[in-house]
Amino acid sequence: MLGACASIDEVPVQRATVGPRADSIYNARFVRGYARLPTFDETSKFRDDLASRTSDYLTRHPAVATSPRASQFRFERRVDLGMSTEEVTLLLGPPDAVTDDPGKMKAAAEIFWPEVSKQAKEMWTYPSGWSLYFASDRLVDITVKGKPPIE
Repeated sequence: MLGACASIDEVPVQRATVGPRADSIYNARFVRGYARLPTFDETSKFRDDLASRTSDYLTRHPAVATSPRASQFRFERRVDLGMSTEEVTLLLGPPDAVTDDPGKMKAAAEIFWPEVSKQAKEMWTYPSGWSLYFASDRLVDITVKGKPPIE
């Protein structure tokens, strides 16, 4: 019976086509740093700062501003496959850790490593179990651990 309970709590790694939202990472980091959720004013300041950075980025990159990806910045504020390292950092901030060690990337990707390894040269990790895989400057794969699968 105890074995069955342990297997229920263990959530497998999942592969994703979109990554975390900027506010989710902000909240996770805030809770980790302050042991509480941000206040309304703190959240508003974060959103205003993000909107300003996003607007500045889109002004400097008109090709992105007129592409379908612009909605990822303006509305979704979510990381998406194909984004550059600059775009990911703009939305999520710097990663908690960066590695190009295939062993660490394999451990994070688990059963998806055969597919992920075809392109991934570097992995960035973020709170809440997110691992983002890059080939040079582009986001090529995403995995997350700790999120229950959709049933």
